[in-house]
Amino acid sequence: MRSRIPLLATLTLAASLLAVPPAQAVDYPFQNPSLPLEQRVNDLLGRLTLDEKLSLLHQSQAAIPRLGIAYHKNGTEALHGVAWSNHLNDNWRQKFANGTVFPQAVGLASTWDPELMKKVGSAVGDEVRGFNDADPILWGLQVWAPVVDPLRDPRAGRNEEGYSEDPLLTGAMATAYGKGLQGDDPFYLKAAPVLKHYLGYNNETNRSLTSSNLTPKLKREYYEQGFKAAISADAATGVMASYNLVNGRPAHVNPDLNTVVRSWTDKTLYNVSDAWGPHALTDLQKYFDNKPEAFAAVLKSGQDSFTIDDSNSGPLVTNLKAALEQGRITEADVDNAVRHALSIRTRLGHFDPDGGPYKKITKDVINSPANQKLNRETAGKAAVLLKNSGVLPLAKPKSAAVVGPLSAKLYRDWYSGQMPYQVTPLDGIKERVGDVATGEGLERIALKHLASGKYISATGTGPDDNAGLIDTAPTAASQWDLTDWTGGVSTLRNAGNGKLLGGDWRSLDTDDAEPDGWFVQQQFALERQPDGSYLIRYAGYENVEGWYGLPDPYVTVTADGALALAPKAEAAKFGKEVVSDGIAAAAAQAAKAEVAVVVVGSHPFVSGREFHDRPNLQLGDGQRRLIEAVRKANPKTVVVLETSYPVVVDAPTLLWTTHAGAETGHAVSDVLFGDVNPAGRLTQTWPASDNLPSILDYDLAKTGMTYLYGKSKPLYSFGHGLSYTTFGYQGLQVRGDKVSVKVTNTGKVMGDEVVQLYTHQQQSRFKQPVKQLRGFQRITLNPGETRTVTFQLKKQDLAAWDYTRNKWIVENATHDVLVGSASDRIRQTTTLRVSGETVPVRDLAKTTRAMDFDDYSGVFFADESKVSGEVVEGSAGDWISFTGASWRSRLTASVASVNGGSVELRLGSPTGTLLGTLQAPATGGIYQYATANATVKAGTGNLYLVFKGDLRIKDFALAR
Repeated sequence: MRSRIPLLATLTLAASLLAVPPAQAVDYPFQNPSLPLEQRVNDLLGRLTLDEKLSLLHQSQAAIPRLGIAYHKNGTEALHGVAWSNHLNDNWRQKFANGTVFPQAVGLASTWDPELMKKVGSAVGDEVRGFNDADPILWGLQVWAPVVDPLRDPRAGRNEEGYSEDPLLTGAMATAYGKGLQGDDPFYLKAAPVLKHYLGYNNETNRSLTSSNLTPKLKREYYEQGFKAAISADAATGVMASYNLVNGRPAHVNPDLNTVVRSWTDKTLYNVSDAWGPHALTDLQKYFDNKPEAFAAVLKSGQDSFTIDDSNSGPLVTNLKAALEQGRITEADVDNAVRHALSIRTRLGHFDPDGGPYKKITKDVINSPANQKLNRETAGKAAVLLKNSGVLPLAKPKSAAVVGPLSAKLYRDWYSGQMPYQVTPLDGIKERVGDVATGEGLERIALKHLASGKYISATGTGPDDNAGLIDTAPTAASQWDLTDWTGGVSTLRNAGNGKLLGGDWRSLDTDDAEPDGWFVQQQFALERQPDGSYLIRYAGYENVEGWYGLPDPYVTVTADGALALAPKAEAAKFGKEVVSDGIAAAAAQAAKAEVAVVVVGSHPFVSGREFHDRPNLQLGDGQRRLIEAVRKANPKTVVVLETSYPVVVDAPTLLWTTHAGAETGHAVSDVLFGDVNPAGRLTQTWPASDNLPSILDYDLAKTGMTYLYGKSKPLYSFGHGLSYTTFGYQGLQVRGDKVSVKVTNTGKVMGDEVVQLYTHQQQSRFKQPVKQLRGFQRITLNPGETRTVTFQLKKQDLAAWDYTRNKWIVENATHDVLVGSASDRIRQTTTLRVSGETVPVRDLAKTTRAMDFDDYSGVFFADESKVSGEVVEGSAGDWISFTGASWRSRLTASVASVNGGSVELRLGSPTGTLLGTLQAPATGGIYQYATANATVKAGTGNLYLVFKGDLRIKDFALAR
């Protein structure tokens, strides 16, 4: 159980932090709501001491009683409902909310319904205010949501936090949710949403050390777009920097935070660091030599709030004062960031005598009946019917078998609060069917140590009750219910005490009821050996930490017979004995029932989550065998798949939902029985296999990831989803900037269709997506009803990033216009001729950035300096190329190299005709640039720069 600050102490602390002297309530201009924002902010800024200013750059902002300013803390998590916040004195002690938990973010986006999304955001914003009303110290009004990272790889551990692999859909959903969180007042904010995580962040493995190689084209056209859409629509008040590096520079000192991001709006933005991110610059990434240097760089890059050192702003103030003394920053830099903080706090009503218009929202809104109803509606609209053999909708069966590890249990995730109540799939079906049989469908096993003949046994439920080799014949204490989740990782629940086996740092115990916490220690993988025995790999999350010192740990037996964890070479061998076969029992129940519903899927804390990617997308072996056994026993089987991400699994009738909150069971039963006609659509491609490129390769155009560039047939395509009715499409027309199509419900029941507009540019100077989403509408049609659906498609919507001239352009080209119900189910097509530019032949006589290449191989995109700029870094055999170019005979290049190197210029290919060689001098460091010259053969065509030694190229020109 989590320790908490005593109630009396909390109330006393709150009273001192929130105290506002009555005599000062309306004494200052910054407290006057009738004055302009800028005037109020400047007035307050001018009254602050330097120490007070610096303290406002921290996540946890102490009260300033002399000015009547109360305590404020940034960072309430509100991704799909109010989730958690940190205690005042300890950021590792989360306080979880007990309110409405909506479907996970990837599920919210599966509704393809921005209007509904705004309602959800508004409900969450209300509850943020409600929790703030209950405890303003704990629950701040700046919320860290939504997550806008594009879901370009489903193995990424944080897949459930994002919306889509498509930038337009991501931006639309982020905008709607953010608008809802903020409220509709033109000035005041209900809550202040912050977009996570800027930029190019989609892997958890070594997330603070890996650099996302982003080409200029994909950076502009793909990775920035979700952020740009929400910021441009004034649906967010800032962005959070990500943990990774981008093109060699830590994202926490990315200058784009201050330039590019702020250019998208004329509103004041308040950007924040991620937890511990500024410390990582020195402690982990070793990018800077000391804290003052690092913290100064964070501030100057455009971040206004440091999430470090729990609630203690002292180290921040000390380091920024040192940076001021050293001349790394000025007080003007500090004032600039403080203005951003004060601007948002003013709009939150912090300085108004009455707290602003949203102050009237009280804790009564938390988990209100209206929010419960909205939750059920949203979960139903998010469900995606992947396949249907004709079993659905269910026609009032008299009996049902509802089985599977998720049939009678709902789980929260790391970014959700606690559910005040639970309606499981079993509960929902029981409300409709009189005779329901159920079971988890798990194998109950015993694990026999082959060397000693003894079984792994639980000894109690306390933290010091270590499991050991005790029983010589299986008893309840030595029997375990095995749940194979995903990625080959399982949990083992003891039959005797109901607790999970866990790795208590180096020993094993059974003191936890569920996988939970940051270091989820209840994870194991049973690895079958050629001789039929098993090794038990410990998959607890702490095993990747450097301080843990035991990578790839396995269960072993010590000399005194105790269980421990050790390297694989010391792993003990175990026999797996099936004591009772829950899979067979579930199949027997299914055989007797009119219908069977198998509820399987993922656990949000197991086999992938923040800080841990997934090794593969496989559903657990036990769950796959359960599906097959029940299907064989009863052809009228429905598989309900509840996951946070795509998995490789198939069944004739398959309904997918995310972990959808307290109303999951009602929503699932609403769809199964036809009260809700499913119209959820997938927001990311479900690959057909695990044969995927490296998760660290961010170049979609090369890897073929996402529907935009993928050419292989997936298991399920982007935009896919079935209905209980059918729809016809007729009369696609393009007139001016309007695209219209008639859609008819050709079935027998009312239903929703998600009409999707795509385009493909037939001719281009640049590589283009296979197709790209340009618009979508979710519409409701009665049987026989026809509606004309109209999209606006502006010429500028078809713009591409021209990296040869560093600007957005619309090319002179013909575009395919494609309308359908999924990216692979196009129902109507036409073409559109667009009058635009023709990109001229590339003149390399002009100074050209090396980063503005057309193609590359092996190179690394690197930081030109620790402040700004990007360069290409290569080693022997790496190359960059420039297509359709002309050049002259005199090469001048800006290069950096520790020991010197060379670059060959070749025609047509990396091994083509040698045109000349550039010798790069040793410059003494990677940030020390020198000018190198060479004579080459002039010409036209495709030019390749082939590295023959380690060096960096900033730019070059091939002139006379």
